[in-house]
Amino acid sequence: MRRQLWGPALVLALITSAASLTSAGAAEEREPRPLRELYDNRAVSEDGRPGAADFDGQGRSLPAAALRAAGWQVGARPAVEGTRLDWPVSRPGRPDNVRAHGQRVAVEGRGDALTFLVAGTGGEATGIGTVHYRDGGHSRYRLTAPDWRTGPLATKAVALPYLNSREGRVADRPRLYVVTVPLDAGRTVESVRLPHVRGQGRSLHVFDLRVRPAAEGWTGSWSASTAGLPEVGPWRDQTLRLVVNPTKSGPTARVRLSNTFAGTPVRVGSATVAVRAEGAAPRSTPVPLTFGGEESTVLPAGAEAVSDPVALAVEEGADLLVSLHLPGAVPSVPLHDKAVQKSYLSTPGDHAADADGAAYTGTVGTWPLLTGVDVSGGPGSVVVLGDSITEGVGTTEGANKRWTDALARRLRDQDRVPRYGVLNQGISANRVLSDRYPGDGVSSDTGGVSALNRLDRDLLSQTSVRTVVLFEGINDVRWGASAEEVVGGLRQLAERARARGVRAVVTTLAPCEGESRCTPAVDAERTEINRALRADRDSFDAVLDFDRVLRDPDRPARMLPAYDSGDHLHPGEAGLQALADAVDLTVLDGRRGRAR
Repeated sequence: MRRQLWGPALVLALITSAASLTSAGAAEEREPRPLRELYDNRAVSEDGRPGAADFDGQGRSLPAAALRAAGWQVGARPAVEGTRLDWPVSRPGRPDNVRAHGQRVAVEGRGDALTFLVAGTGGEATGIGTVHYRDGGHSRYRLTAPDWRTGPLATKAVALPYLNSREGRVADRPRLYVVTVPLDAGRTVESVRLPHVRGQGRSLHVFDLRVRPAAEGWTGSWSASTAGLPEVGPWRDQTLRLVVNPTKSGPTARVRLSNTFAGTPVRVGSATVAVRAEGAAPRSTPVPLTFGGEESTVLPAGAEAVSDPVALAVEEGADLLVSLHLPGAVPSVPLHDKAVQKSYLSTPGDHAADADGAAYTGTVGTWPLLTGVDVSGGPGSVVVLGDSITEGVGTTEGANKRWTDALARRLRDQDRVPRYGVLNQGISANRVLSDRYPGDGVSSDTGGVSALNRLDRDLLSQTSVRTVVLFEGINDVRWGASAEEVVGGLRQLAERARARGVRAVVTTLAPCEGESRCTPAVDAERTEINRALRADRDSFDAVLDFDRVLRDPDRPARMLPAYDSGDHLHPGEAGLQALADAVDLTVLDGRRGRAR
């Protein structure tokens, strides 16, 4: 065997070449690239060519036709959870997403969160990534993408009626998710390193990535949470005139609409806002609303829209009329069911700009599509996440006697803490732990998805939220949950809120002896929840003891009769006023940080 000899010059050349390659690779690794340039997977196929894409490594893919039907066609820009996303412009069968494995993505901007449009394949996919800031610093984040076929429907952005396989259509509910992760306040993002995903056969697919802008200069003045997707009408070429009561004044306003839970788009042909005189009649000619400069807008399935700002003097306590013309057939619509407020439905035609209420011959007791009204300026808002007690069940229709309304009036009439807007995110029958409404499809149940599943949408995406008040749990124990489970759920909610810089205040649970499901066993769990909350010095920024406010001192398991609405579960208007009066306003001050 002949031995090969390596000369010094050749050895040096090989070493130099290897070093050059290594250096070039390192330089390429350090240089962030746009997400689109990193696409390495094909997720979408046309029905006639299902083999052109292989999302999950088993020949299955998302159907382009179903995406188009949902409003997520090529080049669409759906807004979800406060972020306008870009659906890939790739033609079906071309690369349209990246499988995360440590790539560095060029993403710039300043905001309160990173928003990812994602899905997992092979199971839920989780990994740790890094945010790089312009000042040279960095922070780490954990990103979890639920599986595209088995993940929770309650938190999905959009679900489709079937998927494509090599053999053709398969009845299934493939879904995509929007996931947000917090950013360091006040720092400008320069780039984002995607996670390395652990778990054999699992992939985390990223379709888009954006910095969610903070709602600077705006305060949430009114809101309602989407509680379900029931059948309506059907409405066809009719106009809704919805009555809402703002909790914060301002010279400029904008409205927020949401098509949450829906499977198809909804078109709003025109929209207006006005201060109400009485009934469906405005004080003056309604002000037209536009969306990106256009008088009409289409909300894709699961997406939302925020109007352009309009000059309108919003007054605290003076009702607004938000009118939405729906030109197409609307057989079902996402809505807040128990508004405790009469709103109006017109005869056929576009009556959004009507300066009187003559065309509004029908009434509705819900808030369809409308989820928020913001005003310019102000210090931000307090969000109350609750159930029917917060929603105001049993109070006088249109009188604004919810405890959150009374709290808003107290905040307006003082100067010890900022005069926050108060956003009521109560849903009748809602629970901390389990979903009443499954989060997908038309359903008569409007109890909403669980507080844990709606937190991102109903709290973290609200405008300029500073503090959250968590007043939930009684429905959980009434339907079999343990005190340990409920307290654990409340702690999770507080932890997620505080991770976003939101002050977390919890309340004890009110007594309900005499209501059919409030048995002695249920009261024992309720009492244990309250004991645990009062003793917890770390999980929450403050505890409001609503149990002590409402209970009968001589019989602590029941509500004081003077505060009872009569059903032994819901406080009457005197009880709700007592709750608002008992709140130490200083615990709502979002400037106080996390000190208890």
